[in-house]
Amino acid sequence: MCVWSSPTGCCAVFCRLDQMFSDAFSKEHQLIRADPKHNLYLACALMLRGNVQLSDLRRNIERLKPTLPFVPWNQEGWKTSLCSVPPVCHSHSLLALANNTCVKSTFFELRERFVKLYRRKAHLHHYLAVDGMELAGFSEALSSISALIDEYTHLERPLMPNVPRLTIAT
Repeated sequence: MCVWSSPTGCCAVFCRLDQMFSDAFSKEHQLIRADPKHNLYLACALMLRGNVQLSDLRRNIERLKPTLPFVPWNQEGWKTSLCSVPPVCHSHSLLALANNTCVKSTFFELRERFVKLYRRKAHLHHYLAVDGMELAGFSEALSSISALIDEYTHLERPLMPNVPRLTIAT
């Protein structure tokens, strides 16, 4: 979450607000090691608090739309939330929640680390001692994360180009 204190000048407020929106989508402000601008967005939610007008929100979404690659079937995949109560000690804040295919690399690394431990049966005895945990649950978890990685990979593939349909000449 990017939290900013805005100065009193009107122009400075717009600049700070615009910068806050830009920062929310930069790789330096992500919770995982990923650059979302180089991957596809499936959907995005923006949650704003504080002294922010709806026009500021719309202006920034329109400004950012051309730079954020969305999947072709969901170009309008934006949800917004605006709360006029500011966060403590700040005039406004922004939280951007996005479903982006850049998370695939994180899932891939997680699967690789899991497989490395699972092959050696490391720490399994701790989990299997708990009621309700079975060895089959680990295989199911591995197949679930593999399926998730496959789905994100499928979404990243370019779509088939629009090929004109054949017409029958009469």
